[in-house]
Amino acid sequence: MEEISKAPDGEIAPAQAATRSTRSTDSVLQRMAYPALLATTVATGVVTLARGWDPIRVSPLFLMGVLLYLTALERLIPYNRAWHPSRSEWRWYGIYFLFTMVGSAVAQALVSTAVAVLSPTVPALPLWAEIPSALLLGSLASYLVHRLGHTQPLLWRLHGVHHVPQKVNVANNGVNHVLDIVLAQGFVQLALALAGFSRDSVFVVGLFVTAQGYFVHANIDVHIGRLNHFLASPEQHRLHHSTALSEAGHYGSDLSVWDHLFGSYTWRPGRAPVAVGLSDPASFPDTGQIVASLLHPTRRPPRDGGDTPGN
Repeated sequence: MEEISKAPDGEIAPAQAATRSTRSTDSVLQRMAYPALLATTVATGVVTLARGWDPIRVSPLFLMGVLLYLTALERLIPYNRAWHPSRSEWRWYGIYFLFTMVGSAVAQALVSTAVAVLSPTVPALPLWAEIPSALLLGSLASYLVHRLGHTQPLLWRLHGVHHVPQKVNVANNGVNHVLDIVLAQGFVQLALALAGFSRDSVFVVGLFVTAQGYFVHANIDVHIGRLNHFLASPEQHRLHHSTALSEAGHYGSDLSVWDHLFGSYTWRPGRAPVAVGLSDPASFPDTGQIVASLLHPTRRPPRDGGDTPGN
């Protein structure tokens, strides 16, 4: 048991009291961080639909709110302080984030027409049934395209750019090849459009996917317990970035049910990667070599198999 020093009058010393107060605050943040994120996501969807706000304006504002919230938590309850971005990394990550936003916009533009044409005027299902259905289908499509990004050599040469950093944090969630974003998000959104889901359900699901995508990448010390078997979490996603391929499953970044179903679920309580990044760091340019990273898919693969899919 922790020995507590006391002041002459028998009270707990100020330093010890401050330590206890800090630990108590951290504990509250660890318990409430994820529920607060989920509650805000639901509230944003409900209020936007109820008030008839334009989803095109709400979505980027919601994204910025999520980024600010999780970045603050990374400082308050970090999982690994060594994973905080350096100044130079912030610059690199910012540039990649802009590329990611461009890729997302292109994917949205390519699919928006299909959504407008294919989505029914009167949805076949009520919204309360449409949203979970759209979430399951979108999550499955995301899982499949993500897993292909790790198993197909050409797609890996795009997606592997995301796995170069030897840290996992909110900022480097945006480290992606722009074509990887266009293909992945375009595939998911096209699947939802072809299924005929309404614009409202796609918007609500998009909010959840955005929140989850950045949450699982957050360098924060949170544990969601048994929810790990249904929802993706930082605990799982750190394993996905592990240099040990035997534990680097977890291709779902929103739901974890597909990892269970398809045999790529490796997490157990207390399991954490020894190191994150590429198992073969020399197979990709460093993250700071932005132009080289973007041109990486166009270069001739090395004869020694350095572009073997994995991470």
